[in-house]
Amino acid sequence: MSREDRRLRGTAPRGSSARLWSPAWPYLDPGNVASNMTAGARFGYLLVWVVVLGNVMAWLIQYLSAKLGLVTGLSLPEVLGQRLRRPWARRAYWLQAELVAMATDIAEVIGGAVALQLLFGVPLVWGGLLTGIVSTALLVVQSRRGARAFEFVVIGLIVIIAAGFTFGVFLGPPDPAAVVAGLLPRFDGTDSVLLAASILGATIMPHAIYAHSALARDRFAPPEALARERFASPAGTNADAGAPGIPLARLLRATRWDVSIAMLVAGTVNLCILLLAAANLAGVPGTDSLEGAYAALQQGIGPLVATLFAVGLLASGLASTSVGAYAGAEIMHGLLRVRVPLLARRLVTLVPALAVLGLGVDPTLALVLSQVVLSFGIPFALVPLVTLTAQRRLLGQHANRSVTTIAGAAASVFLIALNGVLLWLVLGGP
Repeated sequence: MSREDRRLRGTAPRGSSARLWSPAWPYLDPGNVASNMTAGARFGYLLVWVVVLGNVMAWLIQYLSAKLGLVTGLSLPEVLGQRLRRPWARRAYWLQAELVAMATDIAEVIGGAVALQLLFGVPLVWGGLLTGIVSTALLVVQSRRGARAFEFVVIGLIVIIAAGFTFGVFLGPPDPAAVVAGLLPRFDGTDSVLLAASILGATIMPHAIYAHSALARDRFAPPEALARERFASPAGTNADAGAPGIPLARLLRATRWDVSIAMLVAGTVNLCILLLAAANLAGVPGTDSLEGAYAALQQGIGPLVATLFAVGLLASGLASTSVGAYAGAEIMHGLLRVRVPLLARRLVTLVPALAVLGLGVDPTLALVLSQVVLSFGIPFALVPLVTLTAQRRLLGQHANRSVTTIAGAAASVFLIALNGVLLWLVLGGP
């Protein structure tokens, strides 16, 4: 492992004093905000069940991703890079995964630009550029000061996000009976299916699946020789090998708690965004856009809630700034065996985001569609993840139980079916 890799990865101290959790902080980006806010404003409580289901699936998927990284010492892209023997297969898989990571970067920049326009009247293109500069500075903090310093920044931003998107629910509370009714799975036309796919893409996030396996690996990463030995050894040979001084079984238990807490926080905030919109914006003209929602909140509940909403939107873009760049770098390294510095990747991915803003594309629509792209990318990450974590020759005694594999397969089938229905409705349906 090179010195640069160690600095970027920010590997935790070894030994029994190391913190027993992988960095699965609650991940929320502007795509979550746009999808849930638009769904609540347009369809009220109709898609509450999608938010809840998406969060449950995200819990399972993120845990499986972390388990793969912890047990094998390899990320999902690295494992796939070894399994996909033909160069064209690796390049094809890398291309679709790279597009997913770029969609994330676009959402971050657009969300930050909209927030700066709402708060300070900054033109969208300049707001996107400022967001890119600040997000690049955060990546510098991560690369030079290590993951620990970056985590403190992210945790602070998450507190701001939670306050920004949950405070309004207490001032404009939802109807409890309507919330319960929203748990019944159903749709209402093509737009509701589109928004459901967008919510699921924003919640499960395929790029985060790639990133989390790498982050878990980096937190308690064994030397590369041991990682290769684990991958090649018979099932169970290294079943108890974790970070020195910490049994692997203990790491996995801690990871389950870590992912559970992160998903509980993220799911609560996502649900609050939808409920805030459903209770206060449903049926109000123009509130299916972030700008319209901000104006309606300002007039209906008060300027404080509207300001917190915009601040939360800005913080969500900055908090998620490293995940897309990190995921993209890991995808390229694992599949193509090419290492590109995170800062260089960030500068390159700014270009399409600024182009979208400069062309005058509706930013809320761009955010929603970017999350639909994520939805279509989920099966490409999820199916291999479930398949690999079910293999005893790879994970030994920590391979999935049958019920876990069945749950992962069911999630895969549901997501593929939803994407298929969406394509049918958009391209040729009634």
